[in-house]
Amino acid sequence: MKKLLTATAALTLLAGAASAKEGMFTPDQLPDIARDLRKTGLRLKPDSLTDLTSFPMGAVISLGNCTASFVSPNGLVVTNHHCARGSVQFNSTEENNYLANGFLAADLADELPAAPGSRIYVTVAVEDVTDRVTGGLAAGLSGRERYEQVEIAEKQLVKDCEADAGHRCQVAAFFGGLQYKLIKRLEIQDVRIVYAPADSVGRYGGDIDNWQWPRHTGDFAFYRAYVAPDGSPAAHSEDNVPYRPEHYLKVSAAGLDDGDFVMAAGYPGSTSRYARLAEVRNTFEWLYPTFIDLLEDWVATIEDASPEGSDARIKYESRLAGLNNFLKNLYGQIDGARRVGLVDRRAEREAALNAWIADDAARASYADAILQVDALTDERAAVQRRNFWYNNATRPQLLGAAQRLYRLAVEKQKPDAEREPGFQDRDMAFFKQRLEVIDRRFDPAVDKAEWLMFLRRYMAQPAAERVTALDAALGLGETKDEAALAETLDRFYAETTLGDNATRLALMEATPEELEASEDPFMVLAVALHDTEMAEEEAGKDRSGRSAALRPQYMSAIIAWQQAQGFAAYPDANSTLRVTYGTVLGGSPKDGLIYEPFTRLEGILAKDTGEDPFNAPARQLELIAAGDYGDYALRSVGSVPVNFLSDLDSTGGNSGSPTMNARGELVGLLFDGTFESVNSDWDFDPRTTRTIHVDSRYMLWVMEKLDGATRLLDEMTIVR
Repeated sequence: MKKLLTATAALTLLAGAASAKEGMFTPDQLPDIARDLRKTGLRLKPDSLTDLTSFPMGAVISLGNCTASFVSPNGLVVTNHHCARGSVQFNSTEENNYLANGFLAADLADELPAAPGSRIYVTVAVEDVTDRVTGGLAAGLSGRERYEQVEIAEKQLVKDCEADAGHRCQVAAFFGGLQYKLIKRLEIQDVRIVYAPADSVGRYGGDIDNWQWPRHTGDFAFYRAYVAPDGSPAAHSEDNVPYRPEHYLKVSAAGLDDGDFVMAAGYPGSTSRYARLAEVRNTFEWLYPTFIDLLEDWVATIEDASPEGSDARIKYESRLAGLNNFLKNLYGQIDGARRVGLVDRRAEREAALNAWIADDAARASYADAILQVDALTDERAAVQRRNFWYNNATRPQLLGAAQRLYRLAVEKQKPDAEREPGFQDRDMAFFKQRLEVIDRRFDPAVDKAEWLMFLRRYMAQPAAERVTALDAALGLGETKDEAALAETLDRFYAETTLGDNATRLALMEATPEELEASEDPFMVLAVALHDTEMAEEEAGKDRSGRSAALRPQYMSAIIAWQQAQGFAAYPDANSTLRVTYGTVLGGSPKDGLIYEPFTRLEGILAKDTGEDPFNAPARQLELIAAGDYGDYALRSVGSVPVNFLSDLDSTGGNSGSPTMNARGELVGLLFDGTFESVNSDWDFDPRTTRTIHVDSRYMLWVMEKLDGATRLLDEMTIVR
């Protein structure tokens, strides 16, 4: 009987996988798929999801690089632990290590400022502005001219939008520039960390379990949004009060079971599902393997230069976590591409598209545009290869600060409207905060070790991939052993004053002439590299302008071709609000391997070794051993569910996305994908694409039973 049940379960998983829902849809596309949304299980009206100012979309917010959601009328925000971990790290020291011990504010007065530059963005309006961006462009423009005119139009739209104080606006391109939208967001500047479990809960399993299933990670944390007493966004102040959102999500303690409807709303970063074959080949045959080799050396360099538990290691914890995450992602990308035959699949798709175009003379214009897109793709790949090692050789943090400061001085000689994005008046708060955060993310010994590693690799490249200005400034053209190079770098760190925050901030007011006269070695190098950097930037703008003319024609062909096949095309992810939906679903990513849809508390006991990253708090292990489930057990699994799988379509940037049930209640947080589904950034495979979520019942169990976060439990609306 046991064998029969196992076989039946496997067949069910395989059958379910075939119905996985592909698509990261923009909210305005949802009425087009309303029938399938209702069929899959949504109880809300699909049309209601297009209104970003009503429930539940009004509760979904962006943190800039992650997603989050309001879960109380007092501005309480829930997101992933790994999204808030940078703020926990920023506030940690050797004496008061919140990463190791966790952080829980006893009351509002104890909530700590998040890392400088932290923001909460509440989307309040989206408007199609395609005609205002590209409608007036003349035919025959060069790539550089087109880039400039599009940028001028975008800047004007943003300026007009931001006349409404307290808002941050952007113009985003969709379908390769076929469509442009103006997105208006309330910008909340005062963000504070409220609660984050210890790493032994929030990062349980660490890099070993990253991208893996089964998973037992408590990847959740809480921020709070603060505003001025009149409700307007304001910089951090003791006078500020919690923000009162119009909408927030109720948190479900009843949770989900296998096969239940789920959807996530969030801000996925980028996908490449419409990338051409040449880009796929360059990425998987050169870029990713090259990055893997570099990342392994990079991680080892940081670890060697920053002993475990030292202040230097605390400062670099966020970087190490990011690098390890990227490294494992790349392994998964390459493995996934090989497993599904990505190169062959992309070649077959392009052949099918070409055949469809050739079948009708009216489609001939598509063919010429696609040929030009392919030529431009080859050109970009060549530039990427040429500049790869130079770009890494100029990574040192103080060099980056010097380059930004010198560029700011140059840009400030222009009227504000003519400055490059990132150097306008609207950007100065971020510019300042980026300089300030260096204090808690920089150690000279670690930075020097990284730079030496990058330069060693740069110096091994052929002459065509070297940059004369860098070689001359560091004396790299001479025969020099590593000890001599290390002495040169020692001089940079010994003589610089850019390690001092007050000095960096004061230089925001410097003129180009003052910085050109500086004797600070990092500033001298920044000035020496400026012309090279500007030449590359100009060439890049020309390529972007040419792409902006060609890519919409290619995407028009894709949209029409897919429509002819009965499939609604969705734009590649671009960090704008998207909705993805499906069901709680396990899987069988390869022969003989079956993924159950839920993990349990007992899995933590089974994994635990007492050593990082499998070192759950002793109190947690006691609770699990005693079977103390509280009100959060799922009958079908006989325990409190920790994490669950779904067939939702997601990628980076979706981290922290609220996972909602059919009624729009919070049932979990999206935080990862399985190793087998990483390649879905390039190619959606319904059999292997699975997303991992932390279950709301586990969140509530940890808060109540382990950390005593009763103040927050009382603040949220918990539905059972």
